[in-house]
Amino acid sequence: MKETAAKRRDKAGGRERDSKAEKDSKAPAPEPQDVEMPEEDSANAAKQPREQDSTTLEDIKEHVKQIEKAVSGKEPRFVLRALRALPSTSRRLNTNVVHKAICGFFTNNAATREFLLGFLEEPMEMADGDVQFRPRMGKAASAALLPEVEAYLQLLIVVHLTNNKRYTEAQKVSDDLMQKIGSKNRRALDLVAAKCYYYHARVYEFLNQFDTIRSFLHTRLRTATLRHDADGQAVLLNLLLRNYLHFNLYDQAEKLVSKSVFPELANNNEWARYLYYTGRIKAIQLEYSEARRTLTNALRKAPQHTAVGFKQTVHKLLIVVELLLGEIPDRLQFRQPSLKRSLMPYFLLTQAVRTGNLAKFNQVLEQFGEKFQTDGTYTLIIRLRHNVIKTGVRMISLSYSRISLADIAQKLQLDSPEDAEFIVAKAIRDGVIEASINHEKGFVQSKETMDIYGTREPQLAFHQRISFCLDIHNMSVKAMRFPPKAYNKDLESAEERREREQQDLEFAKEMAEDDDDGFP
Repeated sequence: MKETAAKRRDKAGGRERDSKAEKDSKAPAPEPQDVEMPEEDSANAAKQPREQDSTTLEDIKEHVKQIEKAVSGKEPRFVLRALRALPSTSRRLNTNVVHKAICGFFTNNAATREFLLGFLEEPMEMADGDVQFRPRMGKAASAALLPEVEAYLQLLIVVHLTNNKRYTEAQKVSDDLMQKIGSKNRRALDLVAAKCYYYHARVYEFLNQFDTIRSFLHTRLRTATLRHDADGQAVLLNLLLRNYLHFNLYDQAEKLVSKSVFPELANNNEWARYLYYTGRIKAIQLEYSEARRTLTNALRKAPQHTAVGFKQTVHKLLIVVELLLGEIPDRLQFRQPSLKRSLMPYFLLTQAVRTGNLAKFNQVLEQFGEKFQTDGTYTLIIRLRHNVIKTGVRMISLSYSRISLADIAQKLQLDSPEDAEFIVAKAIRDGVIEASINHEKGFVQSKETMDIYGTREPQLAFHQRISFCLDIHNMSVKAMRFPPKAYNKDLESAEERREREQQDLEFAKEMAEDDDDGFP
């Protein structure tokens, strides 16, 4: 049996080897692979930018239609749609797109067209497959452009020149745009004008001439306030605050905030900027509780998935303010992927403050001092030295019921026991610790810890939470939007009312006739 089984396996193996040999002999030779020609590569590479340019031009055409629709129907929300897509459109702008857009829309005003084309480079020659961009044909080509459309198209040139870092040319185009906007008094132009103010200020900031437009911004703010232009007021107020804070003019910024009222109808982005600037002013003026409230609201108003740089800046200032308040920020803030790298110096700073380690605090300050100055938080961080010492005193008070002033000076790395005595006395006066100093024998005696629920702290904590919930409710109610003329949707018109009254009269007559028939 064993021999027969072995013979069967040998025969099967032989058949498999024969079949494999036959397959190998019948297998076709490898075919030569197709190699794409360089001409085809260049044609495909040139086709993709052309398709992207045509898509961008169609988007600009659609945005112009939205603006025209908003002007004719007096609905500003259509202008908002066009302006909301401006960041994505600006990333796809190039010389070819802007040149075609200017030539396609400015068919009636040759002087403006030539003026704007003078700031653009000569586009590449049109390829065979290119289609000429003609958004205005027939009678529309001879009609004048709306001021809103003209301002939007000129704004695209300012954005394009700014993105290419051609700030001097962008300044000339923006100055001309400001003169055109200032000569018009149209409510439909307010939203476009607000965006133009923002980029106008950015161009001057890039040119290090930010202080030269301060009087211009004040003039436009006064005009926007008189015209009840909420969007213009919000943008101009934020630009003025940014201008003052850029030059460390905190007193003037505080006067501007106290003398003006930020419009409640402003969008969330402008609200977030305003709350951040207000938080910076309050933090410098030692109003840390108010600064924390405004900075927290700024984070809530900021976009959830974008504006990463803005949220990083707000988090940096908020962490320093919380440390100045004697609180330790939540560790989850430092673990967010978008914030982890930028907040690393502030994480080390928080560790030094939390442990009350003055040596580590000085080390972090020396290592990241330039970064703190760039972030604009260095002045506030210098104030944290007293908080580090207070934290160290508090930890010593909790650890020791009785300790000498010399040991406190050694642990806090102070120069002498006299310095430790002054610091401990100030901590006792500020309510940081519950202790008493024996000046004759030179030691600090800690008192027994009292019940926190016997104080007002729980009541203040509940009051803070209730106020926060009420503020969110009020903001949610104010942010609700309803369709236009929705208040009278369920009300009947005059014709429907007459028809209903007629039906009631006929029904009453029928009822009267039925009653007459029932009584002979």
